[in-house]
Amino acid sequence: MSIRSRTGRVDIKATYYLIPPVFSMPEFQEKSPVRGREQLTPDVCRLTLHAPKIAEHARPGQFVMARAGATLDPLLRRPFSIHKATGDGLISILFKVVGKGTRLLAAAAESVEIDLIGPLGRGFDTTVAGPHCLIGGGMGIAPLYFLAERLMRAGRQASNPPVLLGAQTQAELLLLAEEFTELGYPVLTATDDGTIGHHGFVTELLDDILPEVQQVYVCGPMPMMRTVALKCRAAGTPCQVSLETHMACGLGACLGCTYPASGGGYLHVCKDGPVCSAEEVTWTL
Repeated sequence: MSIRSRTGRVDIKATYYLIPPVFSMPEFQEKSPVRGREQLTPDVCRLTLHAPKIAEHARPGQFVMARAGATLDPLLRRPFSIHKATGDGLISILFKVVGKGTRLLAAAAESVEIDLIGPLGRGFDTTVAGPHCLIGGGMGIAPLYFLAERLMRAGRQASNPPVLLGAQTQAELLLLAEEFTELGYPVLTATDDGTIGHHGFVTELLDDILPEVQQVYVCGPMPMMRTVALKCRAAGTPCQVSLETHMACGLGACLGCTYPASGGGYLHVCKDGPVCSAEEVTWTL
């Protein structure tokens, strides 16, 4: 299959797509007032915003581009996975404060308007039947709650194995794990420091569960996703990955957010992803 960018200068070759591509999903720009702010840890924040058009059309795995302030400093918008979306027009984003942009967003007071563009990108395929496993690491947990909620709504929760969640320490996991449990999912956790759950990598929890599942959904650091993808390949289990990368525009214009594609050329995360089949990606560290 051949995909050509809007400029006509980049030709990406791929042998197949296991996830239906999205070509004409609606995109909106909304001035979105802050409706809630939670500080999960000293450097992890969750914002809830009123963005009715984005909330109505969002699919699990898609993202928004957020302007971090009212001035041109910082100049570029920041990409955030849609963590939650509700029928009353609210969306949530979950992020770690790592620089000026995220620091400004984390400090946004209630009723302050955040300029958002979205929903953007290709989301998860939620039509796959059978037991599934969601596995998230660090801030890669963010899009999985929206996915889990939609899968439950579609009646896909029967006899599911646990959601697997990993982070550096208990503080980053405790509340999020509780929220997955409240949805009806069993949860297994892993932490780098052993303060909750398994002491080690969350990928080590997958081995016992993998024979039971027919679909794996994963988001997290690249080494973690690579490990999951290779485990799934060895087991013959389909795996969908949500890729994370720096983005300048989020709209397919700058061609900067690239991953090597298994069929040759590159995947552009903002348009060909962020969700892809693991088989579409060349897994390098």
